[in-house]
Amino acid sequence: MKIAIMGAMVEEITPLLERVGEYREIAYGGNRYYEAKYGSLDLIIAYSKIGKVFSALTATTMIEKFGAQKLLFSGVAGAINPALKIGDLIVATKLCQHDLDITAFGHPYGFVPEGKVFVESDRALLSIAKEVADELSTTLYEGVIATGDQFIADEERKEWIADTFGADALEMEGASVAVVCDALGVPFLVLRAISDAADMDAGFDFDTFLESSAKESADFIMKMLDKLNG
Repeated sequence: MKIAIMGAMVEEITPLLERVGEYREIAYGGNRYYEAKYGSLDLIIAYSKIGKVFSALTATTMIEKFGAQKLLFSGVAGAINPALKIGDLIVATKLCQHDLDITAFGHPYGFVPEGKVFVESDRALLSIAKEVADELSTTLYEGVIATGDQFIADEERKEWIADTFGADALEMEGASVAVVCDALGVPFLVLRAISDAADMDAGFDFDTFLESSAKESADFIMKMLDKLNG
């Protein structure tokens, strides 16, 4: 089985590359991809660069060029649910694009014709994530992750996204990856570790806690790979 593992930034995949050890680097489409073996699994690992366009391009490449059959996204997110604190893990039950707006044509926020507001994660992968959390005695939050091409620090905007989409966390890639996987019939899961909490300064916390939060997410993804290996 070939598994794609994505992050948005190099910090989000570095812990994964360290864990797999040996890998082969391939340059394609202005990006770098890393092929590795992990037990019986063939892995393709990459960071997309930040934002919806780059993440959609990278996810499509991993599926269409490298033949990924499942996709796991590992990275960090900002909390808008006050229950989430720095270092907490959240898995997306569904994802939306908070900055997609054609309401002028009578459509709801996050919707385009022939599309949908929310894309749901693969239930089998969600089940594996829950098993891993139980075995590690780790709290794994489930919730809605909202994606947009802005780093949101404004509290009013955060509240609007929470109210409009029922969102629990914010980031800049997950929903675009979800759209690609949904369209191409590839099961996917988006896992995020919280790098900045709702009641703290977003810019400072992101820089301070990026590395440790990214490692939390990557370690959990590796445990999921152990399950998929079995």
